[in-house]
Amino acid sequence: MAAKTKKTADTAAVKQLALIKNDPYLKDYENAIRGRHEHALWKLSMLTNNGKQALTDFANGHKYYGLHKLSRGWVFREWAPNATRLFLVGDFNNWKETEKYEAKRLDAYGNWELKLSEKAIKHGDLYKMHVYWDGGYGERIPAWCQRVVQDNETKIFSAQVWNPDVPYKWKKSKFKPNTSPLLIYECHIGMAQDAEKVGTYNEFRLNVLPRIIEDGYNCIQIMAIQEHPYYGSFGYHVCSFFAASSRFGTPEELKLLIDTAHQNGIAVIMDIVHSHAVKNECEGLGNLAGDPNQYFYPGDRHEHPAWDSLCFDYGKDEVLHFLLSNCKYWLEEFHFDGFRFDGVTSMLYYSHGLGEAFCGYGDYFNGHEDDNAICYLTLANILIHQVNPNAITIAEEVSGMPGLAAKFTDGGYGFDYRMAMNIPDYWIKTIKELPDEDWKPSSILWETTNRRSDEKTISYCESHDQALVGDKTIIFRLIDADMYWHFKKGDETGTVNRGIALHKMIRLATASTINGGYLNFMGNEFGHPEWIDFPREGNGWSYRYARRQWNLVDNKELDYHFLGDFDRQMIKVLKSVKNIQKTPVTEIWHNDGDQILAFMRGDLIFVFNFNPTRSFTDYGFLVPTGSYDVVLNTDAKEFGGNGFADDTISHLTNYDEAYVNERKEWLKLYIPARSAVVLKKN
Repeated sequence: MAAKTKKTADTAAVKQLALIKNDPYLKDYENAIRGRHEHALWKLSMLTNNGKQALTDFANGHKYYGLHKLSRGWVFREWAPNATRLFLVGDFNNWKETEKYEAKRLDAYGNWELKLSEKAIKHGDLYKMHVYWDGGYGERIPAWCQRVVQDNETKIFSAQVWNPDVPYKWKKSKFKPNTSPLLIYECHIGMAQDAEKVGTYNEFRLNVLPRIIEDGYNCIQIMAIQEHPYYGSFGYHVCSFFAASSRFGTPEELKLLIDTAHQNGIAVIMDIVHSHAVKNECEGLGNLAGDPNQYFYPGDRHEHPAWDSLCFDYGKDEVLHFLLSNCKYWLEEFHFDGFRFDGVTSMLYYSHGLGEAFCGYGDYFNGHEDDNAICYLTLANILIHQVNPNAITIAEEVSGMPGLAAKFTDGGYGFDYRMAMNIPDYWIKTIKELPDEDWKPSSILWETTNRRSDEKTISYCESHDQALVGDKTIIFRLIDADMYWHFKKGDETGTVNRGIALHKMIRLATASTINGGYLNFMGNEFGHPEWIDFPREGNGWSYRYARRQWNLVDNKELDYHFLGDFDRQMIKVLKSVKNIQKTPVTEIWHNDGDQILAFMRGDLIFVFNFNPTRSFTDYGFLVPTGSYDVVLNTDAKEFGGNGFADDTISHLTNYDEAYVNERKEWLKLYIPARSAVVLKKN
């Protein structure tokens, strides 16, 4: 077995050079790339007993720890090496410490166990741990608990016994996501409703999911699933990593939502937060049993300097056990189709990426990288794809670390996709700093296609980040206050017309150049007019801005539906070309003076005129000979445009003897100012 393991490791080490072959500039850093790869192989071998068991067997902590119903009775286990005594208290014993509910220490490793009769606790009971350690005591929620609820009056969190009489029965037990291309609708359950309140899983399933299906997206990315004490954290300050947030409903209701999505061909991925944890001690992991470093780095690496949170110690096997088991739990228990890993940049570097520019390759290999975190992310991707070979993993990473979304066998970290975070930054900078006449098509094409050849990306114009209070969405940057007073049909100002036109063009330029997938945050597709501001003391704990006003897009007297209708048709066009994300983006023409851009993907030709004032008649492009029909026009009246062009006619290419051998002819179009058109070859 040892010889076989060595041979496998040596083979993988050779294969990893594919990352360098794809990018010769990485040759100078081959030792670092090999070192990280071999670190992951070493840790994988160690955790799997030299390959005698699978990594999926190691990641079964959630089946051992926590509270579980057995054939006879119950068993509760917790890892608390610093504890001296441990009790369960709850509704079942009037919240008093009793001998019957005291756990026993099993070993020097720090495992505690409590076995109870079947009648000792029941479904729905609230409970906590009382943990004692030398010189201290704390009331705690178990680290591995799978159900946590908050009291509406006291706002105190408690664990809850969860064992319904009838377990959820999946109607669609097997599901394979459609990733050709991956079209993601980023969403938040709580703020997905029109009403000024916290929405539920059921309300999302009944009211919002049908909209997503109708719009043509094939994946939803759900935020804030893991339980978090502060609603306004958007779910990024997690306290209970194995508990689906009860503020939105029950685990069965979440499963029904996922099951319904699957029945309609919609994949469901969750925003998973393994980059840090909330500092709270009573309901979090901050000081579970008198050792603040049980799960987290000690010393000056203990706290995240910008997020007011705690940083996991990825060098501890127990932490790897916890986090890897967490990945497997969500995949198996709730049938999630994968994860978008939040805060990956923060994990990769000792500095968390704060204050660093990352101007050259040397900045990724200068010794300030956390190899433990890199190893964890690599193992997580290996595990996830072992549990579900069709799973989707996406890295939210801003530094541009090479190899993040490259195959592990090639020397990468194994993510399927990385977020193209440069694109929203580019659009924001362009809108803020450049007058319309200075928008350069060559720059737009470069920015939307600037990516590594061996890594797939998720392109997007804006996500929830750009919708938060203190920032501005694209529609607000373009139109601002006129959104409130002049967004009714027939009452548009020049500012509104400009904003509507550019909103569509920006989305089309971003979505049409994808090499992996496209993401939209809920409501942004129709230009939701207001930022997101969760209830807080500063706004009187109001839900006014923590919701989505679907009535706006449903109102045909307002302009919002133009943007929503366009988005729906744009998605339809992208899906009309099989695996459009794999087709090359072939530039046909750009002229920064005219502000014209044209490129081809498969049988589709995309033509943009970013010029704010000049329309062009008989503007010619050399394209494959044939006939072309318009399949999408941002200037069409049905999308709030002027309808200057006749989109019902077929456009025939014009013969030119000089290009006969290339089988190309001239396609001549009328291109109105500030518009884009998509044509399909017959």
